[in-house]
Amino acid sequence: MEAKAVAKYMRISARKVRLVAENIKGKPVEEAMNILKFTPKKGAEMLNKVLYSAVSNAEQMPGVDVDALLVDNVIINEGPTWKRIQPRAMGRAYRIRKRTSHITVVVKEM
Repeated sequence: MEAKAVAKYMRISARKVRLVAENIKGKPVEEAMNILKFTPKKGAEMLNKVLYSAVSNAEQMPGVDVDALLVDNVIINEGPTWKRIQPRAMGRAYRIRKRTSHITVVVKEM
């Protein structure tokens, strides 16, 4: 059985979250949560919330053992980018890109 959770429009660039996501792919859920708990990055906190949600979704399915869950796949896609303008010297304007990402976590039974 598979269960998944999706978080959209998270205010962090996809590139930064992918660094953390590589650490938990293919690991048991309990070990993945411990890794995320002690990873000092903003993306780890966001991934932990989505992983917890995926485990909760799996818990709702009949006949699923939560202790035997495995992180099957973690997909980080780019979301829309917020464009902002920063005034600079001599009337110029620099563009600031505030990137967002969509995080998908899929868990399955071992």
